[in-house]
Amino acid sequence: MDRFIGRFLDNRYEILEVIGIGGMAVVYKARCHRLNRLVAIKILKDDYSKDEEFRRRFHAESHAVAMFSHPNIVSVYDVSTSDEADYIVMELIDGITLKQYMEKKGVLNWKETLHFAIQIAKALEHAHGRGIVHRDIKPHNVMVLKNGSVKVTDFGIARAMSKGSTLTKEALGSVHYISPEQAKGGRVDNRSDIYSLGIVMYEMMTGRPPYDGESPVAVAIQHINGKAQMPSVLNPNIPGGLEQIIMKAMAHSPADRYASATTMLYDMDEFRKDPAILFDYQNLSAGMDDALNIRSTPKAVPVPPPTTAEKVAGNTGALKQRPVQQPARNPQPHPPQRRRREVVIEEDEGHSKVATVAIIVCVVVIILALIACGVVIFMQPGEQVDIPNLLGQSLTEAKTLAERAGLTIKIDERKHSETYEKDQIMNQTPAFGGKIIKGGEITVIVSLGPEPQELLMENLVELDEQQAKDFLIGQGIEEGKILIRTENHATVPVGQVIRTDPAEGESLTQAKSICLWISLGPQKEMKKVPNVQGYSLETALLVLDRNGFKNVLTEPVESSKAKDTVISQSEIPYTEIDVTTEIVLQVSIGLGTDSTTPKDPEDIFEDENVRKVFTVILPTDVIGDYTLTVKLGDEIIEEREIYAGTISADFEVSGTGKKEYTIWIGENPYTVVPVDFGTNE
Repeated sequence: MDRFIGRFLDNRYEILEVIGIGGMAVVYKARCHRLNRLVAIKILKDDYSKDEEFRRRFHAESHAVAMFSHPNIVSVYDVSTSDEADYIVMELIDGITLKQYMEKKGVLNWKETLHFAIQIAKALEHAHGRGIVHRDIKPHNVMVLKNGSVKVTDFGIARAMSKGSTLTKEALGSVHYISPEQAKGGRVDNRSDIYSLGIVMYEMMTGRPPYDGESPVAVAIQHINGKAQMPSVLNPNIPGGLEQIIMKAMAHSPADRYASATTMLYDMDEFRKDPAILFDYQNLSAGMDDALNIRSTPKAVPVPPPTTAEKVAGNTGALKQRPVQQPARNPQPHPPQRRRREVVIEEDEGHSKVATVAIIVCVVVIILALIACGVVIFMQPGEQVDIPNLLGQSLTEAKTLAERAGLTIKIDERKHSETYEKDQIMNQTPAFGGKIIKGGEITVIVSLGPEPQELLMENLVELDEQQAKDFLIGQGIEEGKILIRTENHATVPVGQVIRTDPAEGESLTQAKSICLWISLGPQKEMKKVPNVQGYSLETALLVLDRNGFKNVLTEPVESSKAKDTVISQSEIPYTEIDVTTEIVLQVSIGLGTDSTTPKDPEDIFEDENVRKVFTVILPTDVIGDYTLTVKLGDEIIEEREIYAGTISADFEVSGTGKKEYTIWIGENPYTVVPVDFGTNE
């Protein structure tokens, strides 16, 4: 029997059963007795628990991931170390892995593939925006829930495992999905996750990954060499646009892949809106060009009577092509391994040719009309602005130029340069001279000036944690000497460097260790939300402001209550939230006949009532969410939704003398709470 079953961790988590075993950890179903809820706990195997460096990385990465809040990422509740184990506490998912789902269903249709891929990409977008690269995207790390939604798990764990640049045993376990740069032990970034997502989409559409072999090393070599078989060879029913998205994500060179999950999501959304769409991507690698082999081949569409016209995948990118029917042109046979989809013409060719000619004539007429009118149609969404030339500008000047154009600057890395002075921009992507959608981002490389003879600390502020670590390692600093500390900061975004020790300009050679302070974002101020339902809007805003809640919006609603009465509030009263949280008040527009007058400030702040707060300890044997009602006699004082696992609730009441409040759970009385208000003197 497993040694953890039936035991408690930190006198809080009761281990119930094993629900999964991986290469580095065992996952258990457990009960949190503090919040009375079921959770999943991932406990490190002994081999990893004995490795101090791995444990440090494991905890650092897990704490960073615990800050995520996204519907497509498994929530991390807690990261802890007990006398017996290092472990992560996560939400318990009622579902199966995407791998199990694929094994059950075989080849998925394109709608299912797109449905799952969009959700995975949204999870990556959220994580990448916070400086976390997953590094191990595969169907085994994606959970499919009963409602069809998916959640990605194990964020940050792969980075904790990759202690060096070698192809580790754990990486070999995921070798069918790793990027070429991972297989070579090179530097990984957001685009490595995009490559792995492309592999997962390929497998969903074909029933098998693009590369396979007799050993993990053989598969890794195939990733390095590239040239995957087109998925349409295995599944002729795959739409051309979706095939292009997959192949661009799987491009051998990171530069030829999608630059971000956001850009990939944009194309997936375009395809979702128009499954007949084809893309025209530029700058694909030579290997990818050879794989697609049909860059200029337009897409054929079927015209009745039935003509089978398979969608032909072309090169992939930002310009969209609409389908145009083309007559057959003496197709030359290809060898079996290079065979593409051929257009099969049915027996009734006469009708088809007539329809084709009619379509071509219509297209020509429309084009000529547009040219004659001087109309130019741009298919790119949003306002476009000129890309400024930032090369040679200081970082401050570059930010000013970008802001004037409605753009933002992101520092990719800092490098020494014999050409550009310190803090000047030495490279920018996209380059000067083109156009970009307003609100877009320009990625820059900032010069550190000439490389000094003595190794000194450079300015690493505003770099992501991993970028800063990669720079120091590139300067010859041992990774074990780089220490990470975290603290709140009002302006530096989460995950970026606030300061360093040694400071900029100080010697690195003499330093025993190097400390990077990483931002946790602004410090949260938690306060209880007052109950302003039934107050006048003026009073409600005053009460919220006095309690520190200034981010308040109003929403007018039809109601029988008097005009300007607060009908409801978006945040549950008496729960603790960050004071910067947006609170929406629904306010009556006074269309009803109810003459009830909203409470005035005098009723709140100058009446004779005494305000008191009492706490109700809730039962632990109630399954699921329920409604808790506070009554004074037959009068309902408050109704509140209680979520499963809640152990107590606070209620604020006002009055004079002695009163007894009855607490109801659903339709059943639960307890009576006596309150002695005394007087307000």
